[in-house]
Amino acid sequence: MTYAAVPAEPPGRPRAGSPAGSATPRATCVLAPNPSAMTLDGTNTWLLAEPGSDEAVVVDPGPLDESHLRAVIAAAEESGRRIVLALLTHGHLDHSGGAERFAELTGAPVRAVDPALRVGDDGLAAGDVITVGGLELRVVPAPGHTADSVCFHLPADRAVITGDTVLGRGTTVVAHPDGRLGDYLDSLRRLRSLVVEEDVRTVLPAHGPVLEDARGALEFYLAHRAKRLAQVETAVEAGHRTPAEVVAHVYADVDRAVWPAAELSVRAQLDYLSEHGLI
Repeated sequence: MTYAAVPAEPPGRPRAGSPAGSATPRATCVLAPNPSAMTLDGTNTWLLAEPGSDEAVVVDPGPLDESHLRAVIAAAEESGRRIVLALLTHGHLDHSGGAERFAELTGAPVRAVDPALRVGDDGLAAGDVITVGGLELRVVPAPGHTADSVCFHLPADRAVITGDTVLGRGTTVVAHPDGRLGDYLDSLRRLRSLVVEEDVRTVLPAHGPVLEDARGALEFYLAHRAKRLAQVETAVEAGHRTPAEVVAHVYADVDRAVWPAAELSVRAQLDYLSEHGLI
C-alpha cells in the first residue's frame, strides 16, 4: 500500500523504464498487472537465483492473479530453474494475495512473519539467513509500514529488497494502526546502517523502478519523514485537529486519490507526536 509524492528530482537515482526484467545478476522482476495510484506500475515480484543454479526463490508472489502467478513460474522455467521457496515482505494483498495459490502451483513453501500467511512451518525472523542453491538472503526486520514488514539483503549483488518500506518512486504509507511511525523510523535507520556498513548500492522495491543509490534514497526518506512530522505538528498548533483536517492542510500538493492512505500516515504521526509529548 503506497502513495506517490514525487519530488522535483527523484531521489535514489531511479532506473529509467519499466522495472520488469533483469535488475541484478541474481534478481529479475516479473511485474504484476495491477497498476494504480497505490501500487504505481504494479507489484514487483522478485525472482532470485544464484547464477548457474537450477533453484529459484520468489519474493512477493503478488496478487491473486492466475496469469501473473503463471508468468512468474514461466520466467523461472525459461531460465532452467524451478521455484523452491517463496517469501513475503508483508501481508498486504498486492504482495501476498496469490501466495497460497502460488504454493499450490509450485509446491514451494511460503515463509512470512505472520503465521497466518505461511504455507509450511517456517517463518521469518531477524538474523535469519536463507540459502537456496548457493543464493544467500539475510532477513532484515523492517516494521513500520506494517507490523510484519521485513526486507531481504542480497549481499552478493550489494542489493536490498525493500517491499513497501522503500519504494522506487514516492513515499510509503505508515498503515495505522498496524503500522507505527516510531517503528518505521527505526527501520529506516537500520536500513541506512546496513547500506553504509555492507556497501549496499541497489534498492529492489516492491513498487516502482530499481534505485541505484540506496544511501541517497534512505537519507531522503528520513528527511522527508522529519519534514512531514514537523508539518503535522505545525498544522495541529494552527488548529487543524482531526486527521482529515491535517491531511487537507499538509497534503494539499498530493493527488486526492491517495488522501485516504495519507490519512493513515497522519494518524500514525499524530500518535507519535502524542506519545512523545509534542502535541
